[in-house]
Amino acid sequence: MNAPLPSTIPDSTPWTADEFETRLRALGTRYHIHHPFNLRMNAGQCSPEQIRGWVANRFYYQINIPLKDAAILSNCPDRETRRIWIERIHDHDGHGADAGGIEAWARLADAVGIERNALWSLEHVLPGVRFAVDAYVNFARRAPWQEAVCSSLTEMFAPQIHRERLAGWPTLYPWVEPQGLQYFRSRIPLAQRDVEHGLAVTLAYFTTREAQQRALAILGFKLDILWSMLDAIEKAYPI
Repeated sequence: MNAPLPSTIPDSTPWTADEFETRLRALGTRYHIHHPFNLRMNAGQCSPEQIRGWVANRFYYQINIPLKDAAILSNCPDRETRRIWIERIHDHDGHGADAGGIEAWARLADAVGIERNALWSLEHVLPGVRFAVDAYVNFARRAPWQEAVCSSLTEMFAPQIHRERLAGWPTLYPWVEPQGLQYFRSRIPLAQRDVEHGLAVTLAYFTTREAQQRALAILGFKLDILWSMLDAIEKAYPI
């Protein structure tokens, strides 16, 4: 009697919540913390010009984060989600006495020697960076709000990159004014808070195997956005 042939039908059984989260977190190997430019920056191998180029270009991402979050809010019919998500806009634009993350990044620009007018004019923003960031904002505008939430889960990997900068920059780049590093310090608890909510939404919405695979592709897309930004910066500011 012949042995039965193995099935060629792909397994469509949904992953458990724990399995799904593990697969999402495994994509951290593609996070831009591993990009060659970031590795050189964390090793103290970047010149002042390269640091300034990175800060000026990353600023374009910073000022677009509230636009991305506003797009998510505009597509979200759930009041409780909106009440939580709007905190992200306050975090970056500022609220009350808190000047917000955009101002904190502008102070980083001050600390590395970029004039405010040059920073806000966006004159140093590279076409590749602009294209990548705009693609992310456009995705958030057009996608179902749960998919846009899923794309934000790169925050799972952010605390490590901030901790490394806080640990290394004071010694590696002593010419950078210390108060400019406050942005990195402030983002660690905020990123952890944001991940808790974003992950809850993602685990609740993507419940079939096909949907879970879609979520992995969405998170991969966002990781590619961040990687592409550094590709453009690395090319413009070579060693």
